[in-house]
Amino acid sequence: MQLKTIEDGWRSGVDRVTVRRPNRRLISGAMAKLQGFDFWRKTLKGARFVVAPMVDQSELAWRLLSRRHGAQLCYTPMLHAQVFVRDANYRRENLYSEVCEEDRPLITQFCANDPEVFVQAALLAQDYCDAVDLNLGCPQMIAKRGHYGVFLQDEWDLLEKMIRLAHEKLSVPVTCKIRVFEDVERTVRYAQMLEKAGCQLLTIHGRTKDQKGAMTGVASWEHIKAVRKAVNIPVFANGNIHHLSDVERCIQETGVEGVMSAEGNLHNPALFEGRSPPVWEMADEYLEVVKLHPPCSLSYVRAHLFKLWHHTLQIHQDLREELAKVKTLEALADVSSQLRQRCQEERAKGKGAELRESSLPLPHWICQPYVRPQPKPPLSNGSCQGSEVKPAVCKKRALEDLDGTAHNLSKNKQKKRSRNPKKNFSPEQKPKYLKCEQCGNPKGNKCVFSLCRGCCKKKAFKEVADCPSHGLRFKTKAEKRKAEESGQNEGEQTEKRSCSPPPDAELSSKLQEQPERPLLL
Repeated sequence: MQLKTIEDGWRSGVDRVTVRRPNRRLISGAMAKLQGFDFWRKTLKGARFVVAPMVDQSELAWRLLSRRHGAQLCYTPMLHAQVFVRDANYRRENLYSEVCEEDRPLITQFCANDPEVFVQAALLAQDYCDAVDLNLGCPQMIAKRGHYGVFLQDEWDLLEKMIRLAHEKLSVPVTCKIRVFEDVERTVRYAQMLEKAGCQLLTIHGRTKDQKGAMTGVASWEHIKAVRKAVNIPVFANGNIHHLSDVERCIQETGVEGVMSAEGNLHNPALFEGRSPPVWEMADEYLEVVKLHPPCSLSYVRAHLFKLWHHTLQIHQDLREELAKVKTLEALADVSSQLRQRCQEERAKGKGAELRESSLPLPHWICQPYVRPQPKPPLSNGSCQGSEVKPAVCKKRALEDLDGTAHNLSKNKQKKRSRNPKKNFSPEQKPKYLKCEQCGNPKGNKCVFSLCRGCCKKKAFKEVADCPSHGLRFKTKAEKRKAEESGQNEGEQTEKRSCSPPPDAELSSKLQEQPERPLLL
């Protein structure tokens, strides 16, 4: 192992970072940086079947399982650039500890909204992957609060600066994953701007930022086709991929170089092989890979088993609850084994009546995609001719009544109410918190600095002060340490004095040593 120090003068929380560089044969960045189609053909080996970056889902064990069954390129889960820069444990757990020769080619994805922080994180990651991807497609609320993902798609100046700086500083190519605008022309201009800034490969999810959850709908391949014709870099398509036939049809209709799958891959890791194996086959193999490549978070394993056994768990609800409760890898494997046993018994008995009633095209124990139901069509109000049609709009649930009746509460609040019957959800009766002067978080009511705990801790440490409200004792500890040091010094001086004889004792000893002189008469 060899140490590498990165010091580029940025001061966004880290002045000097030392990282361990893996074996040179695992590093693609050591070679001259390839661009565009050369990068896709040589570094990515012309990958056509791609596993998407999925938070807490595309970890090393899952990537290796997917590669065994046809995946040619994988992405890491989305990593937070700011946390990656400042937290060595986060870097080790999410990337450095997952270095594996079988797991190549590999692209590391970051979410970021600051050019310097993004480049710092990418510099720390570039020796462990073949490219660095900027996430511009996450539509979730956490991305909106953090101001990243698809919620940056209107800030073209910022994105251009981020991509250009990364393209100049990194030794590996920079890529982007985006969502489309409703307007095809604007989507094309967006893609061209990213290409001009230095993006070497573009992945396009054919849905807008509002198409998520119950309103996911169908991805637009027309947008992807228009971008493919307008840019001169490789393009991957994402969306509407449930089977291998969808992959081939997407490539044929849009002209893209490759196709990325997320949910389809989670429900059937053998999607790119064109197979639909029994669920227990994939579940057992995944658990085997997890044991071969520890550590793997238990929450990741549990989530994958829920996806694989999704259709079966709709029938065997008791094991669904058991799968959610167990706390060890062995217990998860035991629940999966019980599901396998039940499914094999059903298959042996040839149960067909239940399958005919189901909307699934295959038996529930076969790996198959989960297709979200389409948004409900407009409903008539039941009147005769000329009746108006109610618009199919997802309306938010009305605010709860002041008395908080159960039928108006969300399921989550009903659970809280069951645990605490006196729980009050009325917004008018919630306590009002004063904000911290520095960060806006609720401040401590009795804080000596009128700050939240985080800001108070920084200020108290800097000024060597106490804050009893937040349990901070910097001044007290400093005084105690000083008193202990002074007490120790006094003890040493006392010990020295006790060891040295007093002056009177020295004089008497000298007198005793002198010989007696005879008296002269």
